Amino acid sequence: MNRVMKARLFKIFRYAMLLIWSVIVAFPIFWIVSTSFKPDWEWHAWPPVYWSQEASWANYRAVWGREESPRTSTEAETKTARYESHSANKPWQALWNSLYIAITATALSVAFGAILAYGVSRYRILSEIRMFQLLVLRMIPPIVVAAPLTLYYSAIHLMDTALGLIIVYFITTLPYSVWMTKSFVDEVPVEIEQAAEILGATKWQAIREVIFPLIRSGIVATFLFILILTWSEYLLSLMLSKVDVVTLPVQLAKYEGSDEGRVYGHQAALAVGITLPLMVIGIFIRKHLVRGFTFGMVKR
Repeated sequence: MNRVMKARLFKIFRYAMLLIWSVIVAFPIFWIVSTSFKPDWEWHAWPPVYWSQEASWANYRAVWGREESPRTSTEAETKTARYESHSANKPWQALWNSLYIAITATALSVAFGAILAYGVSRYRILSEIRMFQLLVLRMIPPIVVAAPLTLYYSAIHLMDTALGLIIVYFITTLPYSVWMTKSFVDEVPVEIEQAAEILGATKWQAIREVIFPLIRSGIVATFLFILILTWSEYLLSLMLSKVDVVTLPVQLAKYEGSDEGRVYGHQAALAVGITLPLMVIGIFIRKHLVRGFTFGMVKR
């Protein structure tokens, strides 16, 4: 077998493996979308129904709409009665809570992280050991701090408040923000900043008009990465919120219970609503993400 044939076989094998991996990754997304359009009797059908012949928007109307879902069977009535009868279970308030909390916490984390990252990169305000310790703190499982936080938040009246979740999300994501942004600042030659100062720019003007525009793609990538973390966080939100402030991941968990079982169609419809905003944002800023996650916008 000559070299050209080996190269072709390797190329075919590589694309075949990529195709298989793409199917494995995409199938759960397809299954969630498919289930969101299925009537209740197809949720547990065997053999499984991959795409319903009676697809409808009933699950979306039941979850996101104001009207009650069509009553197709006694079992469906039993499973969904509690959810349909209580307006607080509608996810619109949870959607607003998630948007407000996630965007605010992410913006604060990225802003403070960028300032700290610049100080670490240019002035070594934190040693390598301190930076490593900062990252190790983030590796602590959330369940370890959930119980103490619950007691502390109860004492200072931050339980079940948006401010409480914003603070805890800001603190837990700040190490990621510092580490990611620092890698982008390190890629910008210090000579560019010095040249701007020689031309008469102040330190703040050099940072604002030279450094930050050059690492804009990295900041966008960091922002989306942390937004995904805060948007999908479940455990801390579950422990630190009760009724007034419920995020979408906690709302998603309400569609199951020991008595009613899992309402798969409603869960899938809500999951699509949770995932869709991040997908839309990713599509619009994909150019910044491709550049940002390469960790190399400016080369020396």
